[in-house]
Amino acid sequence: MRILVTGSSGHLGEGLMRVLREDGAEVVGLDILPGAYTDVVGTIVDRALVRRSLDGIDAVLHTATLHKPHVGSHSRQDFIDTNITGTLNLLEEAVAAGVDRFVFTSTTSAFGRALTPRPGEPAAWITEDVSPIPRNIYGVTKTSAEALCELVHRDHGLPVLILRTSRFFPEADDRDEVRAAYDDANLKANELLYRRVDLEDAVTAHRLALEQAPQLGFGRYIISATTPFTSEDLKELRTDAPAVVKRHVPEYAELYDRLGWRMFPTIERVYDNVLARTELGWTPRYDFRHALSRIADGSPGRSELAMTVGAKGYHAVSTGPYTVR
Repeated sequence: MRILVTGSSGHLGEGLMRVLREDGAEVVGLDILPGAYTDVVGTIVDRALVRRSLDGIDAVLHTATLHKPHVGSHSRQDFIDTNITGTLNLLEEAVAAGVDRFVFTSTTSAFGRALTPRPGEPAAWITEDVSPIPRNIYGVTKTSAEALCELVHRDHGLPVLILRTSRFFPEADDRDEVRAAYDDANLKANELLYRRVDLEDAVTAHRLALEQAPQLGFGRYIISATTPFTSEDLKELRTDAPAVVKRHVPEYAELYDRLGWRMFPTIERVYDNVLARTELGWTPRYDFRHALSRIADGSPGRSELAMTVGAKGYHAVSTGPYTVR
């Protein structure tokens, strides 16, 4: 199988390129920015370039995108061009080239305002059945690209799986008040409870999706670390999250005390990954408990792959907490 990976200079794209090549797969990397794992430098907005890049390709892993951090530095038209038109170019040219499977990297940010319950309401339990309410142009373009994926699957039979990944980037949080309140490792460990996935687990999910796409045909899946919470915890998570965490993962309290870390006082939503674990056969390793056991042993809470790929940044100039690119 010959695989095209778009966004091969990014976090997930590089992770996929590294792992697939280590396994002996024939992989072509495409990105607008040059990089060690990028073979074709160019934009997916260029349909002719996309057509040439798909010559002889059997499968597509489409990770290239403008991200949420770009909302402050790029126009809405830029988002439409890359996230919608670029995805359409890839889908239609994949059909024309006889590609037999397509995996699209979407985002849990697509749920948008559905992630935020009203005051006094329980935390939101987020499954694939929750209807997105986009919060910004990023969410609008990702949900639109998902719709294009479904349309092309229905019209042409191209097997397409959509993976709505939660945050896996190593950069600091984009909110000033959060960076000031929490050590970065503390923050990312907390997020593994409900809204983060390790890069290694995200790569594994994409590889499984590639294998399962012909059998499944079409599907959307939440890709996030397995939460210890249940739907019965949702009310208390809004009022006393530390108590809920201590009930499910009692060993966390002593470690956090020793490190001087803090749990969030409230958690407003929880991502449920059951469908991905069931239909894709995905078994994410880096959940909250696993990260804690590594941290307790003096190791980083992240995978070796995540540390090797490292930070990427999102901007040509320094913007907020993001590194220069």
